[in-house]
Amino acid sequence: MPGSGGLSIAITVTLALFEMWREGIRDSFVMWAIVCGGVVIALVGYRADRNAMSISLRLACHLAVATWCMYLLGNPLHFQVGERSVELGHATYVLGVVALVWALNLFNFMDGIDGIAASEAVFVTAVGGGLALMGGISPAVASAAFIVAAASSGFLVWNWPPAKIFMGDVGSGYLGYVIAVLALASARENGVMIFVWLILGGVFFVDATVTLVRRLVRGERVYEAHRTHAYQWLSRRWCSHLRVTIVVWAINICWLLPMAWLCVKFPQLAVLFVLIALGPLIWLALLIGAGKPETPN
Repeated sequence: MPGSGGLSIAITVTLALFEMWREGIRDSFVMWAIVCGGVVIALVGYRADRNAMSISLRLACHLAVATWCMYLLGNPLHFQVGERSVELGHATYVLGVVALVWALNLFNFMDGIDGIAASEAVFVTAVGGGLALMGGISPAVASAAFIVAAASSGFLVWNWPPAKIFMGDVGSGYLGYVIAVLALASARENGVMIFVWLILGGVFFVDATVTLVRRLVRGERVYEAHRTHAYQWLSRRWCSHLRVTIVVWAINICWLLPMAWLCVKFPQLAVLFVLIALGPLIWLALLIGAGKPETPN
């Protein structure tokens, strides 16, 4: 089974962004954060796919790219919480670095069965781009999101269960990073968009975070390979990658999409919609067994 197929996504997105820039659809932060930072993340992932690469070296590269990306962002983020305007100030940069590193790694963690990571990328970027336009975000950000959605769709044709090709770290890390960049680019223009993108990626964010926290509490080495994510438990119980991937699509379209839309329509209630959207997913992840230790057969 061919691996590192996600390299095709990184190459396609990079070339398409250059064409977008040539056509005058421009956003300097999106362009250079994705092209330069994304290429580094993809190369690190490709190296990890081909040869053993120490966790410390990979993390150092991730932190360096995330720090550079937040330097490019410029002004701190601000958004509304009810009637109050919240300015993050310098905390924007610290939180942004953490969010970027977590996003690219959680996408890697969640790329464990056929079709799930590519499906998530298609959904989050396609809907995120549409809602960005609805929220008054510049066309350049939405266009970049649609490019990522298109490239991921092309890959999904070959990665749909049963997969004929695997994404690898080169693709999963790249997509996680790019989606986080698009979320920051949107939030830079309209603060509520950070909540919109968080809701859209809720399935991956909740499963990965709940699993990580439970493993940390037990004192496990969280960087070691395991099979305790909620989606992994389900795929073994159902003996099917396809059923799990379809369930993720159903949750995304029937639950998370409407919640994200409501965030855009009623930005003053964005925090409430995040809690409503993610609360049941946290309960579901715990119910399925996210982070629960594996037991002998």
